[in-house]
Amino acid sequence: MKRAITKTLRASCIFLFIIFLCAFSLLPQIVRAQAVTATITGLNEPFSVALTPNGQYAYVTNGGSGSVSVISTATNKVTSKITGENSPFAVAITPNGEYAYVTNGGSSSVSVISTATDKVTATVTVGNGPFGIAITPNGEFAYVTNFGSDSVSVINTTSNTVTAAITVGGTPQSVAITPNGEYAYVTNFGSGSVSVINTATNTVKATVTVGSGPYGVAVTPQGEFAYVTNSGSGSVSVINMANNTVTATIRVGSEPFDVAITPDGAYAYVTNDGSDNVSVISTALNTVTATVTVGCGPYGVAVTPNCAYAYVVNFNSATVSVINVLPAVNVSPSPSTSASTSATPTTLTQSPTTTSAIISGEFGNSETDSNLSFYQQHSVAIAITTALAIALVIAVITRVKTRDQPGDGPS
Repeated sequence: MKRAITKTLRASCIFLFIIFLCAFSLLPQIVRAQAVTATITGLNEPFSVALTPNGQYAYVTNGGSGSVSVISTATNKVTSKITGENSPFAVAITPNGEYAYVTNGGSSSVSVISTATDKVTATVTVGNGPFGIAITPNGEFAYVTNFGSDSVSVINTTSNTVTAAITVGGTPQSVAITPNGEYAYVTNFGSGSVSVINTATNTVKATVTVGSGPYGVAVTPQGEFAYVTNSGSGSVSVINMANNTVTATIRVGSEPFDVAITPDGAYAYVTNDGSDNVSVISTALNTVTATVTVGCGPYGVAVTPNCAYAYVVNFNSATVSVINVLPAVNVSPSPSTSASTSATPTTLTQSPTTTSAIISGEFGNSETDSNLSFYQQHSVAIAITTALAIALVIAVITRVKTRDQPGDGPS
């Protein structure tokens, strides 16, 4: 009997050792996945970035040269440059990918660029100091924040004329529109708040108090939460869009600037201008799961449609860093999350088996991404199996000790 118990104990220990090896083998894969895979040069004080819907090109505004650089995501090289802009800040691309809208802070205007020819086809006069811009999902309107006049201009993209001007909070910066197109969320840097605009009436429906110096804003694909960077308080506020209240506050790096959410809704990528890195937030847990060092003074950020790469513009080093994005293992947080607790995941989303559909394997390693995806998808099963193995070993050891006690009868 003791010989059988010894064999069982030995087998259990070997099995437990194999499980631990599998768990630890995941660590280098995570490090490799969250790294800068390419650095793009040839820019001049880059500020913002937007990707075409097919993910083939990234449009980057250059404040120093008054231009827009067009980057091929297949080669990560600048393929074209549009000049004649005046202190260009933000850029947004229409859902059909035909036009790029660029705010010109120096001339109180918005340039409309044809992506087919990379030429300016129209110029629209807006408010004083246009900064952020977002286009409705149906492509019919562009919402532009004017930090000099505390307003938002609404552009009809068919006629390229301003159809409305909406008064918001102090020094509006960025704007994001909900997936259903019903609301626009505007960060007010000067008043520490977010204005919620009803796009049907173009009036402010609600004002949400957030942290100090809110700048960037992004909305989850499900339209449940808005993530707001607070540059003055080194945090990100999570707004429940159902009731427009802050449900979580996440500490990130120094002077967080912009934020982009992966198209699958699993992660929020936050650029930290003061610490030269990017904080990766799990939207299921509302905690920072990784920090990636990039160039100096990271500003804008955008994620490719296939969730493979994040493009980060570095203002001070005049570069763009390309980060390999972690595969998805979670979804957006539960709407019932309170302000003092982190959100809990509701379901698991299967991650893709490869993350090189658009980049064509030029950067990164699809095999590495597949291995990472497997371990992440089965992390719960691995944890349970490990716990069961430990429990089995403990039970066997306890049984052996009990039988060794005098008076227990023959073994």
